[in-house]
Amino acid sequence: MSDASLPPADESGAYERVLAAAQEVFAERGFKAATVREICQAAGANIAAINYYFGGKEQLYIEAVKRAHACAGRMDDVPITPDMPPVEKLRVFVGAMVTMMRAPVSPSAMKLMMREMSDPGQAAHVVVSEFIQPAAFALLAILRELLPHLDERRLLMTGFSVIGQCLFYRQNIRVAELIFGKEPVAALDATAVAEHVVAFTLAALGHAPPVGAAGPQVEKL
Repeated sequence: MSDASLPPADESGAYERVLAAAQEVFAERGFKAATVREICQAAGANIAAINYYFGGKEQLYIEAVKRAHACAGRMDDVPITPDMPPVEKLRVFVGAMVTMMRAPVSPSAMKLMMREMSDPGQAAHVVVSEFIQPAAFALLAILRELLPHLDERRLLMTGFSVIGQCLFYRQNIRVAELIFGKEPVAALDATAVAEHVVAFTLAALGHAPPVGAAGPQVEKL
């Protein structure tokens, strides 16, 4: 049996340390440039730890990207039930997504997620199937209920529009702070943002008056 297949000696907590270090190193250097040696040095771990715990660099990368997405939150337990009206389903879905997007995320987790999504590599298919696709399909199902007359092409574009509004508050929030200042942007709490996204979307879909119009507005979350 080779040394690489043996449990590293005196490596208490090595799995988590290596995974955390991998997230940092891959975020800074990307999959190709990062080396097993520098990840182990950053983790203070035996170099055999990567093969022992992860089977190699590629699987370590996949687990690091999954860790980053898990740290950023997921849409597993959105309280939507089949008997809800579709408008209410949209409110609940958007509220959950915006809350997730406004939650604090470590810079390395954010950077690693953006790296992988902008240039899909080894982890993209796993991350999409586990974290992204279920939520995207759930949203499209809600939109089909709201807009049964819409063809799939326009339904997909509508889904992109809703997701894009929510994603802005994670991907572009630092730029928004540079433009408008931290204080005004910080005042946009998750509830206010979710209410706006829902009102804006329902108005665009013809299920509510235009945003800012006189008269009754969409019910708050």
